[in-house]
Amino acid sequence: MAEAEEKQQRTFRKVTYRSIDLDQLLDMSYEQVKQLYSARRRQRLNPGPRRKQHSLLKRLHKAEKDAPPMEKPEVVNIMVGLYNGKTFNQVEIQFSINYERVKHGRPSIGATHSSRFIPLK
Repeated sequence: MAEAEEKQQRTFRKVTYRSIDLDQLLDMSYEQVKQLYSARRRQRLNPGPRRKQHSLLKRLHKAEKDAPPMEKPEVVNIMVGLYNGKTFNQVEIQFSINYERVKHGRPSIGATHSSRFIPLK
């Protein structure tokens, strides 16, 4: 009974990925860990498209530095060529608020239980 009253040590959950412990995963190289992932995750980790995205952001940051100094988002007022499968189209990125302010007013017809039987016309 004295043993049952003693506080039991708390056991923590072992972190594993595909039955490999966390310590072993940390010791593995990047290529070995990448082979454990599914095909879709491996494609995402390949350096191909990521370099293109990185180079685009570098060019956008350089163009932003050349612009006059003022507070603005990092990709505003920049001309970017978008490829539509056939040609590149020049598009200027502009800042605009893309949401409408929420205005809480009175409930409309059919929104409450008591107005369920009111005809909508």
